[in-house]
Amino acid sequence: MYRQALELLSKWRNKPNRKPLVIKGARQVGKTWLMKEFGKIHYKNTVYVNFDSNSRLQELFSGDLNPEKLIFGLEIYTGQKITSKDTLLIFDEIQEVPRALSALKYFCEEAPQYHIVCAGSLLGIALHKGTSFPVGKVDFLNLYPLSFKEFLIALGKDGLVKVLEQGNFDMLKSFKTTYIELLKQYYFIGGMPEVVSYFAQTHDIHEVRNIQQRILEAYEQDFSKHAPNEIVPKIRLVWNVIPSQLAKENKKFVYGLIRQGARAKDYETAIMWLSDCGLVHKISRVSMPNLPLKAYEDLKAFKLYLVDVGLLTCMTGIKQEALLSGNELFVEFKGAMTEQYVLQQLVINPEWNLYYYTNERNSAEVDFLLDNGNEIIPIEVKAEENLKAKSLQMYCQKYKPEKAVRTSMSDYRKEDWLTNIPLYAIAEIGKI
Repeated sequence: MYRQALELLSKWRNKPNRKPLVIKGARQVGKTWLMKEFGKIHYKNTVYVNFDSNSRLQELFSGDLNPEKLIFGLEIYTGQKITSKDTLLIFDEIQEVPRALSALKYFCEEAPQYHIVCAGSLLGIALHKGTSFPVGKVDFLNLYPLSFKEFLIALGKDGLVKVLEQGNFDMLKSFKTTYIELLKQYYFIGGMPEVVSYFAQTHDIHEVRNIQQRILEAYEQDFSKHAPNEIVPKIRLVWNVIPSQLAKENKKFVYGLIRQGARAKDYETAIMWLSDCGLVHKISRVSMPNLPLKAYEDLKAFKLYLVDVGLLTCMTGIKQEALLSGNELFVEFKGAMTEQYVLQQLVINPEWNLYYYTNERNSAEVDFLLDNGNEIIPIEVKAEENLKAKSLQMYCQKYKPEKAVRTSMSDYRKEDWLTNIPLYAIAEIGKI
């Protein structure tokens, strides 16, 4: 299975100022596989250490955190030689031994020659529990479910990916029907590695839903197992209301839809918990589209998306029959699925920050504002071939951006004031 993150790991490996790398991401997005695959490709030796329920490692890191002593202890524990030149040292489930997290500081300062990558379930939560975390002494990489391009590669559609990457729009138009059919599959299957791998081997749509349901059940078990008891019910309420929040025409998160009389202060911690463990994406509104967008963030208005579009459609109960019946999949819940899909393709780029915009009267909303550090690109999302973009047009008339994008099922076209990018090519927005 190809993951674009392997290229980011390769860049990290060759950085002159490389620090220990911490990989963050929701459970079951493929962190362990990624680390082992990276080691297999780029290193002579890979030493894998799992801290989960491991009392011997707990003892090793309870004493002196001198890197050379730790390396010696790890060599004894694993029975493998660890060298700084050709060994990748993997710390998995590192949150289970907080002092192992603390030790990363000393590896950065005193032994930066070692190649260390770390990951863990709910690691984002562990970092907020008072752990002595080595701020500024580690590099980070966020891992997400497979993108649409990675999904195509998993299905053996490398040629279609090459056409996308080349931006050959005449060729894209020739294969439009194929791309749309595959995109519908992606909406249903999503990008969770276990689900995609199973479907690529069997094309069994029915079992896909069973696997997705098991993943959702595992997430709900995590709520009870890892979250503070007092917020578990609130986490469940927030989690289960996200599909209906996205189904609204105005997708701003409304606390009153959780339960009557619900207030922000009652659910902020629950939303933060879900965000920290990578299960939701919180996209904030901005009041003014000026750089940097962070300075104009409206902390009271935001949209919540799930980690994966396939899990979203599973939660809503969309059946596989809808996938096989033309555009029926896009009739009900089409806007929510499409925005969720676009969000997933854009968040993968670590250099982009995403927000959304509404005017003060909430009469015009631009689905996403992409801040790449140099400019702000407004993006309007359309589920079908509807080419009306009134809100985007109002935005452009008021703020006159150099570039504006509408993404829809329609073909690529460049007009005076905006560019239409097919939904299946939206990940190439940086090149286009």
